[in-house]
Amino acid sequence: MSAFHSQGRGHLDGPVVVLGTGLLGASIGLGLRGRGVPVFLSDPSPTNQAVAVDIGAGRPLPELGSAVPQLVVVAAPPDVTADVVEKALSDFPGSVVVDIASVKAGILDSLRRRGVDLSRYVGTHPMAGREKSGPVAARGELFTSMPWVVCPSGETSGAALQTARSLASDLGAVVSQFTADEHDEAVALVSHLPQVMSSLLASRLQGTPLHALSLAGNGLRDVTRIAASDPALWVQILGGNAAKVVEILYGVRDDLNRLIGTLEHPTAPGARLDLAQLMSEGNAGQARIPGKHGGPPQAYSWLTVLVDDKPGQIARLLTEIGEIGVNLEDLRLDHSSGQNVGMVEISVLPNKHDHLIEALNDRGWRVLQ
Repeated sequence: MSAFHSQGRGHLDGPVVVLGTGLLGASIGLGLRGRGVPVFLSDPSPTNQAVAVDIGAGRPLPELGSAVPQLVVVAAPPDVTADVVEKALSDFPGSVVVDIASVKAGILDSLRRRGVDLSRYVGTHPMAGREKSGPVAARGELFTSMPWVVCPSGETSGAALQTARSLASDLGAVVSQFTADEHDEAVALVSHLPQVMSSLLASRLQGTPLHALSLAGNGLRDVTRIAASDPALWVQILGGNAAKVVEILYGVRDDLNRLIGTLEHPTAPGARLDLAQLMSEGNAGQARIPGKHGGPPQAYSWLTVLVDDKPGQIARLLTEIGEIGVNLEDLRLDHSSGQNVGMVEISVLPNKHDHLIEALNDRGWRVLQ
């Protein structure tokens, strides 16, 4: 099945049951409650469930009474998802059941081996999250404009698939449809490999002297940001998708060996060309990442504005850029080492670059090109 993207049609009326009140489960509850959909929550951890109820993500499951849920969302850890899905299909025989685990093929295979009726089941994966975990980190807008993959099996009914798509679109996500195998292969490259590479790089910093780390800029921060993710969760994700991830790591290993061999003899004939080719291959791959709103990649122009490190300065800068009439495509923040100055890196369309610099200079801002 080829992947395709579209906005889901229809809306959920509820009630919706969410089994698992971590970051994603509680965020789903908050998002649906914000649309007026009744949500009921259950979690093996009484504390997590109580926190999710307190923040308004839903009501305790016993309050559902005899009502039949339209949808049951399994928001359990990957290693127990198949068990929870099987029980949910049994406990709620009139409901569609979806899971939101980040691996799909293994769960589907497990359910199929158990002889579960898959007509009411849809595997899904919202491609959203935060470095923080638990219901206290939940946000109702977490899924807005983010990809949400639905992976129907050959036995999934049309009604169940539509309900799963409606969940994603109601939460503001962009719906994509893949097979389970296609999904696992794709996320191995675009999600799981970046986590592995980020963690491997960050691990090299453990014994680094602090005076050396004081030289770190946005490059190191950007590459290692996701290394702060929950180790327990990633043990399950990587274990569940090991075969797909390891195939990509074989290629990474070949590239590393190639680079090591070149750098061991950096002045040998062809060494500089090989380094240039390796960097160019990275340029070519990075250029293929979809641009803003998922559209074609587009080159932007960057500029840096120096701001005093005191309250209100960044807000004032953004307000004045809006008054100038230039739309920001991206924004990054950094601080000048040893100086009480912040640096706001801004990207804009190339044809707005010079105009924005001139307008900001006229307003007294210090701009670096």
